[in-house]
Amino acid sequence: MTQDLKMHFVLFITFLCTGSYVCNCHPHTDFALKAKEVAAYADVAKKIIDLAVYGDARNRSYKRLADFTDTIGNRVSGSKSLEMAINYMHKAMTSDGLEVHLEPVKVPHWVRGKESAEMVKPRSKNLALLGLGSSVGTPPDGIQAEVLVVQSFEELKSRAKEVEGKIVVFNQPFVSYGETVAYRAFGASEAAKLGAVATLIRSVTPFSINSPHTGLQDYQDGVKRIPAACITIEDAELMWRMAQRGEKVIVKLTMGATTLPDADSFNTVAEIKGWLHPEQVVLLSGHLDSWDVGQGAMDDGGGAMISWEALSLIKDLGLRPKRTLRTVLWTGEEQGGVGAQQYFNVHKVNLSNFDLVMESDLGTFKPVGLQFTGSDAAQKVMAEVVKLLAPINTTKLEPHGEGTDIYPWMNAGIPGASLHVMDSRYFWFHHSEGDTMTVQDPHEMDLCSALWAVVAYVVADLEEMLPR
Repeated sequence: MTQDLKMHFVLFITFLCTGSYVCNCHPHTDFALKAKEVAAYADVAKKIIDLAVYGDARNRSYKRLADFTDTIGNRVSGSKSLEMAINYMHKAMTSDGLEVHLEPVKVPHWVRGKESAEMVKPRSKNLALLGLGSSVGTPPDGIQAEVLVVQSFEELKSRAKEVEGKIVVFNQPFVSYGETVAYRAFGASEAAKLGAVATLIRSVTPFSINSPHTGLQDYQDGVKRIPAACITIEDAELMWRMAQRGEKVIVKLTMGATTLPDADSFNTVAEIKGWLHPEQVVLLSGHLDSWDVGQGAMDDGGGAMISWEALSLIKDLGLRPKRTLRTVLWTGEEQGGVGAQQYFNVHKVNLSNFDLVMESDLGTFKPVGLQFTGSDAAQKVMAEVVKLLAPINTTKLEPHGEGTDIYPWMNAGIPGASLHVMDSRYFWFHHSEGDTMTVQDPHEMDLCSALWAVVAYVVADLEEMLPR
């Protein structure tokens, strides 16, 4: 009799005597059994992949996204178009045979209004710009002032005596989105502390064809609020070169931006109820809102559609996992994840029943793997799960699941996963007029849908939840 069998025998006698059976068997044995359990899903995974990539569902997520974005367009928080988008998705997913409901939230309601910018000296030139979310507007007649061009916060501070009464232009180079976005987020307040009257920030992108990119900016408490907008790389560099030659640059800026009271909105929720543990949940998600430019196809219409498509694939195959599969299409993500945070506040009383939270919000280009945050034991299980994706060559499990909308769950200790795609072009189009269906590819979306569906279904159907 092996040592593990002896242990089971002793525990079995204990169970007969006490009714209590707790196994602390060798962890390698336990993991081998778990790996074998996951591997048994290979045929099911292949069926999901075949349906999504080669079968009747081929190109379906792309078509759904095109129909949706062509019908609704962009969907900024608090807008009528976002309300139309929520109603559209509620109806579409209900027609697809899913259980769908709406959960109310309050979201910010910022309105861009008319805006323009013109360089009036040393020569006349219209400047393409996009005001930043939550920015205040200018007076009705606009603001005309000399500009001070800087390339960093450090340079701004070193030239503090020159800032008073000027429009500060940040011509910061793009390093990475995570690092460079600080200028968009905090540039207005940093400039206002030194007496600036407005800020124009080089768009946070590595590539431009005279295309400005918008996004959220964050006023600091106790600091005067000044207008903030993004301009193109080309115009930021133009004004930088002029300033380096000692030329006086003057810009006239007009922005009709205003912030209205918070608006009523909804998170959109669709489910396939689990047959054994319906109270336990694997959550898939993308966000339904976008900025008020382009079509919001890439950010994040694609993530929303593959999170719907995953449920459709599972339903079409007649599969029903042990746990509930829940797709949530968040609202208010672009304003800082406000819809997801409110959802978390309501549902955190059932925290222990959330098995895995998944978010797709970095595009639905060709997938390369899955990013995951969880315990070492959960990492091992997920490494086995992604092996099932060998038919589409996406068996990579990478550290650090990410996503504005799932961070509250991951911070509370719930395992989290995000889709990793070939995203080198993502920030070319991000938050710009270029975010349209043209950047999407049907086959790549099929691959993303297959990955999303396989991971969600297998985790939801395992005997045990992922280890915390």
